[in-house]
Amino acid sequence: MHAPVWLWAAFIAFILVMLAVDLLTHRGDRTPSMREAAAWSALWVALALAFGALLTVWHGREIGSAYLSGYLIEKSLSVDNVFVFALVFAAFGIPAHSQRRVLTYGVLGALVLRAIFIAGGAALLDAVHFTIYVFGALLLITAVKVLRSHGQQSVAPERNIVLRGFRRLVPMTPGLQGDRFLVRQNGRRYATPLLAVLLVIETADVLFAVDSIPAIFAVTTDTFVVFTSNVFALLGMRALYFLLAGAAERFRYLHIGLGLILGFVGAKLVLSEIWHPPTWSTLAVIAVVLGVTVAVSLRRTRPAPEVPEISQPAEGAVARQPEHV
Repeated sequence: MHAPVWLWAAFIAFILVMLAVDLLTHRGDRTPSMREAAAWSALWVALALAFGALLTVWHGREIGSAYLSGYLIEKSLSVDNVFVFALVFAAFGIPAHSQRRVLTYGVLGALVLRAIFIAGGAALLDAVHFTIYVFGALLLITAVKVLRSHGQQSVAPERNIVLRGFRRLVPMTPGLQGDRFLVRQNGRRYATPLLAVLLVIETADVLFAVDSIPAIFAVTTDTFVVFTSNVFALLGMRALYFLLAGAAERFRYLHIGLGLILGFVGAKLVLSEIWHPPTWSTLAVIAVVLGVTVAVSLRRTRPAPEVPEISQPAEGAVARQPEHV
């Protein structure tokens, strides 16, 4: 589809309005409850699906399937990203009420970065056809890494090159200063560890984009579809974090599903000259793989029912016999 300028403007305006509502609703330092996070997650998913239905009615099943495929890829990858963010916050000792502030700015920064990546990826695909094979090979390599990771995530901030360079150039306070990113002390401006965490989060999102953007381009090269599917997945990430951050163990097989999906779309790019599966089949593969891996994960990690303890009679006491009528 060729999205006119007014459609881009209308979509961006809608997103800005929804962001404003979200930010105004969650002002202050209160940590969202599980119920509140679940409600907002459900709202963002409902809006994303409604937008997909609108595209399907407006431009046909092919465009609708491409959008939903891209959304499912990005959403499934964002679940994995949530667990990485939780490890980053734990490594820096960031309290829950400050995590929300970092995630807010992190999502805003991610939206800008994704727009740049999408525009750059589309330009490369248009200018150099060989880029499609580079994207495919990158996805296949990532798929192998994900499958071999066994779902184990690790975060080592001291290895982050960007953070190390930032610490050398910018003086930093030894501890947090409330929810502030910058403070002035003795007439000099200092960064706080909260700004360092935000930098790590944004750096991580750049690495995530290297995986997710080529994966969506494997489904469609329509920049409007790629951008909108990315945006809807990103906007729900903050609520998803507070809903799932402590449930990494419940999704122990998710990495298998992600690896299979990335491998599938990578193979689709590499074999694009001879293999042309319909878009709906890509959507079906992604939905089935995600559904099976999540269902198996939840079933295998279901908490065992508690067995009530049988009280023993005190020493010397006579156990009461049941009465017979």
